[in-house]
Amino acid sequence: MQLTIVTLSKPGGRRANEDACGYYTVADISCCILSDGLGGHEGGAIASKLSVEHVLEAFKKSPQCSIDNIKLLMHKGNNAVLNEQIKNSSLSSMRTTAVILTIDSKQNKACWGNIGDSRLYCFRNGRVIKQTKDHSVPQMMVEAGYLKPEMIRSAPGRNQLYAAMGDKNHFEFETVPEPFSVCEGDVFLLCSDGLWEYVEENEMERLLQKANSANSWLTMLETQVLRRGGEGQDNYSAVVVWCGDSDEDTTQIGG
Repeated sequence: MQLTIVTLSKPGGRRANEDACGYYTVADISCCILSDGLGGHEGGAIASKLSVEHVLEAFKKSPQCSIDNIKLLMHKGNNAVLNEQIKNSSLSSMRTTAVILTIDSKQNKACWGNIGDSRLYCFRNGRVIKQTKDHSVPQMMVEAGYLKPEMIRSAPGRNQLYAAMGDKNHFEFETVPEPFSVCEGDVFLLCSDGLWEYVEENEMERLLQKANSANSWLTMLETQVLRRGGEGQDNYSAVVVWCGDSDEDTTQIGG
């Protein structure tokens, strides 16, 4: 199976971009990661970049698509942030979210894990079939029955997280329970809250059904974000993985 991977990361209306993302492919296995340094914490941009760099470096040394390797990569990213906190006391409060995806395009399987409120979506036939859960206060309220899922985007305390990389007392990530079977035509989206907060799932689906490539879909998603974000638009980032034959080159957008 051929994969097309496209990335996007922009500061929006902010002075600095505290998001980071990247990917690396070894033989038939690809690893994608997206991180969002937490606003209000000094060094958020450093934390997100550290997680991306160290996760991809660890993947290069152990290019596997397995649940155990996702756990290893999560710990590598977290340790990088914690070690930098020790080296530089002014960065002791830096934190970052992370969502990691590995895909074996030969065996047609995928594994992923997440911490914080950066999300992974999997689309099949233009519909969402898998979605990670946020480690946030509103998500806890949804699970407790106090809040409807569609209200997460506008809920008070929407940005309050109870788990993140760099928080040694609350490093509680989740992984998919077992390797996921990937089908031709599946599409994965990794994104920070600066994107999903402004594009609801039904809109993601509608735009995907109009798109003929990873690039075209990502452009449509960005248009929605910019239309709704306004002057105070948060940083927004995404990684799209298009599974199947494509004439499109593997491309990177933004910076």
